[in-house]
Amino acid sequence: MRNNETGIEEAEVEQDGPRRLSSVTAALRLLKIFSEEEPELGISALSKRMGVAKSTVHRLCAALLAEGLLEQNPDNGRYRLGVQLFTLGALVRRRFDVTKQALPFLHVLRKQTDETVQLAILDDTSVVYMFNLESEQAIRMRSYIGVRKPACYTAEGHVLLASSTPDVVSRALKQGLVARTPKTNTDTQVFLKTLEDVRREGYAIDDEESEVGMRGIAAPVRDTTGHVVAAIGFGGPVQRLTKKALRAAVPHLIAAAEGISATLGYHP
Repeated sequence: MRNNETGIEEAEVEQDGPRRLSSVTAALRLLKIFSEEEPELGISALSKRMGVAKSTVHRLCAALLAEGLLEQNPDNGRYRLGVQLFTLGALVRRRFDVTKQALPFLHVLRKQTDETVQLAILDDTSVVYMFNLESEQAIRMRSYIGVRKPACYTAEGHVLLASSTPDVVSRALKQGLVARTPKTNTDTQVFLKTLEDVRREGYAIDDEESEVGMRGIAAPVRDTTGHVVAAIGFGGPVQRLTKKALRAAVPHLIAAAEGISATLGYHP
């Protein structure tokens, strides 16, 4: 028996237990396949990624399309994430009061540095960028809200992992330290030493570890309990952000992070 609107079998949707859970899980897995690098995918590509039949993928896409969670490109028939996801994401973002509190400080920091400024949180072993203000320079670091990156390779990620529990750091390391650039650290002991340095110095530097030609720096934001809830940072091309320029900007970064923390009720 089929649902006339989505084409999904009603028994699959209505039945309690493992089968229903499987349907929901499959739909969520499908949504997570889309990325910044692959914003549009066809049925064949989705079927291959998920390891399920094309007919199953087609039914899932039809259901998600009906709910506005997917859209279909009329020119090539491929699917992309729908606007409804943005609406839901906006509701989640409102929960993070830190973003609202950080806004005026991020504007000041961008004015002081003239580089792209961003705020990130930790989700398991990845950083998620919740807010960004791009530099007005012609050559600048690109930043997109909602983008996820492995925490091991970014300044924001180092700040957030430095304040995380050992099991979180362990999970991050279990994924492997893969060389993304010639400067990426792939030594576990060196990485752990880096986190110690971040805790001691109060900020982290990404010296072309994540992207060739780009440097970044980040500092922690704390809540009223002193727990690190986010990281703010800025980045740009190595031609402008020399090591000397980064050191000179550290006081501005720390002041912004401490200002946001103070608005959240943190008092050292």
